[in-house]
Amino acid sequence: MTPLDYDFLRKLLRARSGLVLSAEKHYLVESRLLPVARKAGLFNLTGLVAKLKGANAEPLIVEVVEEMTTNESFFFRDKVPFDHFRETIMPALMAARASSRRIRIWCAAAATGQEPYTLAICLKEMGKELKGWRVDIVATDLSTEVLEKAKSGVYSQFEVQRGLPVLMLIKYFSQIGEMWQVAPEVRAMVKYQPFNLLHDFSRLGPFDVVFCRNVLIYFDQETKIDVLERIARVTEPDGFLALGGAETVVGLTRKFKPVTDRRGLYAPNPSGASAAGSIVNLANAGPRSVVVAR
Repeated sequence: MTPLDYDFLRKLLRARSGLVLSAEKHYLVESRLLPVARKAGLFNLTGLVAKLKGANAEPLIVEVVEEMTTNESFFFRDKVPFDHFRETIMPALMAARASSRRIRIWCAAAATGQEPYTLAICLKEMGKELKGWRVDIVATDLSTEVLEKAKSGVYSQFEVQRGLPVLMLIKYFSQIGEMWQVAPEVRAMVKYQPFNLLHDFSRLGPFDVVFCRNVLIYFDQETKIDVLERIARVTEPDGFLALGGAETVVGLTRKFKPVTDRRGLYAPNPSGASAAGSIVNLANAGPRSVVVAR
């Protein structure tokens, strides 16, 4: 692959998915895209680039983008966000939505489905507490291929062993040969659809909770700001945003503020232009109340 080929691929991926590749990521591109090239009957990435520049290249472009943006996922990944979901997010929202008894959740980078199914399992574990409630989980991803796997809810022994407690495996999965499938009632709680985070969010929202974890790290500063600003527009004023452990809103947008003592959890900032460091304080709040520090 020539430097010009690599530069073309970097620009293509950034324009179509927001993915930013540094100059030394040749090895990653080659390892992921050589199989795509061979599948298309090509011998190398130079041939692949030539075909991407040709007529009727859209299906191949989609395949290239999906291959480069597919990231791993596993159940209860990082654990802390799901503790926040059970102990902070759901109690606060159930108090605020007592009249409508409806909550909408968006998993913005669902990958192969482990995150939205983890949230569904957390909701199932709440049992009678949620009787009479409607909780919608909308799960999106750029890749239609990974979404098909997510919809099937079928995982290998290795995949279910990564983060999933044994008791939950037995309770919410059935064994099919050497594979495991998520129970139908859990799969039914999640609605999957393909979606590009560079596109308009308005048709998806509004949402009470947005999980957008381990996605922003792949974007440049300008794209991070743009995505966060648009997430703010579809997040309810008393809703929540969960980001990955290496991600933050600080220095990027004032539309969200950190929640005290809840790493990776953010809440909408009512003013949108308050002093940096303003936070939502749940530390001294009861299980059914939210106090906003001003």
